[in-house]
Amino acid sequence: MNSFLLAMDWGDIIGYQYPSPQAPQDRERLIYMTAEYRNIPSVSSILECTEVRKLSDEFSISNVTELVRETLDIARGKMSEGGPAPSIESLTVEILSVARARWRNWPVRVINATGVVLHTNLGRSPLSSDALQAACEASAGYSDLELDLPSGKRGSRQSQVSQILCELTGAEDALVVNNNASAVLLGIASTATGKDVVVSRSESVEIGGGFRIPDVLIQSGAGLKEVGTTNRTYIQDFEKAIDENTGALLSVHASNFKIVGFTHAPTIKELSELGQNKGIPVLHDIGSGCLLDPSRFGLTGEPVPRYSIEEGADLCFFSGDKLLGGPQSGIIVGKKHYVSQLASHPLARAFRIDKMNLAALNSTLLHYIREEAEEKIPIWRMLSTTKHQLLERAQIIKDRLGSLLTIEETRSAIGGGSFPGFDMESISLVFDNGSPDAMGAKMRNCETPVVCRIEDDRLIFDLRTVLSEEDDTLARTILQNVND
Repeated sequence: MNSFLLAMDWGDIIGYQYPSPQAPQDRERLIYMTAEYRNIPSVSSILECTEVRKLSDEFSISNVTELVRETLDIARGKMSEGGPAPSIESLTVEILSVARARWRNWPVRVINATGVVLHTNLGRSPLSSDALQAACEASAGYSDLELDLPSGKRGSRQSQVSQILCELTGAEDALVVNNNASAVLLGIASTATGKDVVVSRSESVEIGGGFRIPDVLIQSGAGLKEVGTTNRTYIQDFEKAIDENTGALLSVHASNFKIVGFTHAPTIKELSELGQNKGIPVLHDIGSGCLLDPSRFGLTGEPVPRYSIEEGADLCFFSGDKLLGGPQSGIIVGKKHYVSQLASHPLARAFRIDKMNLAALNSTLLHYIREEAEEKIPIWRMLSTTKHQLLERAQIIKDRLGSLLTIEETRSAIGGGSFPGFDMESISLVFDNGSPDAMGAKMRNCETPVVCRIEDDRLIFDLRTVLSEEDDTLARTILQNVND
């Protein structure tokens, strides 16, 4: 007989080849390994453990069994490399650890103490309580998403939000898709497929996450025609570039960087007048979608949709989850003729926004209609909070923590590709005892994770991005971890 079969558990069979008689050391190793493999706990014995039984009650027994087998396979692999047979206790701990990490609710809510208001890694804009409720109600049961209730006929999922967007921006029509990258791609594909799009060389940029304007043009089926130089482009450059194959003129707001010094760029008004004279649509990607006048908060340099429309842009594109303060979405406002053209394009359905985000966006836009954005939308609450108000909150938290932290004046960033190079005065709680990396890791792995920043080898808890209702949780979490 040339081989033997070793039964590891019910249904678990591993085959081995007998070594040749000329290798007695291999025979001894085989005998030893055979004995060691017999010491591996069986699948059934692990499933009988109290904690694993609880896991099977919470999740499906088939998935838990598969996880047990997977863990045993890993253990056998380690044994084949000379490791010992694992105990049933160590296997159970590993199974529970993997299950908690793999089958957890996600995303997990965190406290943002980084000082970056629109933090892409932390989900950008937190939603208002009204927007959250609207999203839940839209998905908890059936809704009139595409039904006109008065007539009983099929309706449009766009009509309600479109009307509000037109009121807020002064546009003739509006369309909402799933994000701003989709909005720009749809706009170019609809107006300039098979033709050239003229763009300033300084605006042929990568906006973020690999989203590059030249690549978008390729995917849309349009060609790129760059004009001007990196730092200076004039309206005459656009005019000279126009020919019979020009499909659109494109202006892209440099949302995540700044070119300063010896610079020039044509205004949207200049581009719009040129486009109108030549019969060519002007597309304006403004990025963040600021619906309030940013100068009220000491912020400058961010384009506003209403200004873009007033200056004559045919289509204006912006995000819903940045300065607008709503859910992920891409918003298109502009001339009715062009918006209708986009809405009927085949890509429009592929980029369609879902009902939960649409409900949350509608609710967020109503805050602007009611003129309550500063009070109700979290990012505007953060941006409009004064340094004095932050200092009062910091002092209350410090009174609970004693000498564990100090209060310092710091600077916060807007983030999310908004107001590049601009920061705001802020107040932070500073921890400078021990290792900031170790303390930061502990804070990130709490029941309510706290994400902060390290600056000058100190841990900074910037209160501008901590919602006031989170102060108590922040204080408790810091106290628990500093005293561990």
